[in-house]
Amino acid sequence: MPFGFFTSKGKPAGGVPVIPTRDDFQPSEPVTLARDQLARTLQQGRFAHILSPPANWVDHPRLEETLRAAAQAIDERFAMVPEGVAAIPQTIFDQPGQPEEDALTEPYLLARFAVTNAEYQLFVDAGGYEELALFPEDVWPNLINFKDQTGQNAPRFWRDGRHDRRFAHHPVVGICYYEASAYAQWAGYRLPTEAEWQMAASWRARGAAQAERRYPWGDGLDLDCCNVWASGHGRTLPVNACPRGMAPNGVVQLIGNVWEWTISDFESRDREDRRVVGDTLLKGVRGGAYDTYFPWQATANFRTALGALTRAHNVGVRCALDLPAD
Repeated sequence: MPFGFFTSKGKPAGGVPVIPTRDDFQPSEPVTLARDQLARTLQQGRFAHILSPPANWVDHPRLEETLRAAAQAIDERFAMVPEGVAAIPQTIFDQPGQPEEDALTEPYLLARFAVTNAEYQLFVDAGGYEELALFPEDVWPNLINFKDQTGQNAPRFWRDGRHDRRFAHHPVVGICYYEASAYAQWAGYRLPTEAEWQMAASWRARGAAQAERRYPWGDGLDLDCCNVWASGHGRTLPVNACPRGMAPNGVVQLIGNVWEWTISDFESRDREDRRVVGDTLLKGVRGGAYDTYFPWQATANFRTALGALTRAHNVGVRCALDLPAD
């Protein structure tokens, strides 16, 4: 479990959810995709791939209109985060006076919503788990463990390689860092760094003021703006829920619903200035989740981590994209 995921009783906040039995599960229907590779790529939401077309698409009769459709989709689904500053805590404690280190961030694009089960289903159906190039070579022996409840290549809580259709628009969970990264690469994107994520959530844009927010919507906790334990929902919500909590650029649910993987290795120290290490590589996760008990853990600057191979019930993924070169 990541640091900060424990309640005052020392147990995971919210616990591991009940896994639906086969009788309770309502599997999603497969999506019929076009045979044409370009049209299929657009259906799969791999918009960045379309904007950097391979040579075999150059003479495609519908390339221009597909390029326009992909560019419009990115405009609608991503928002620009301006250049900024992220004051990264250097310890695992969110207390006044703890050491921080400023990290400068460059402008980039961040997805307005976390990746949904329906979106991740397209990756699974396309054979994403069999594309070894999407995973580091030293992780290949672990791919055999990236299974669902029935032994299929899929997120941990799915069945027969399908998500429950009732939660199609909820954030995908039960995926480790490597699965999250593989999806982002497959779709043509990447994961944000910790500093980039914090800049998006705290909105400390570089400039004269450089004011930092505790939450994307301001400095005070508002339970209508997020889905944390105190909000009372007790489960994930659709990725477009809690719109009042959006950041100034329209990015939703940076706080609550599910923690989000970042690409950054987790580096931190404890009260005795000892380096925090794990049994395996630790990756930063940010933002809190529906079962985050302590409000101070669901803020723009709270840091915690998970082992990169952990497939938790309350951790999902949000994609980032570099701005196009001039």
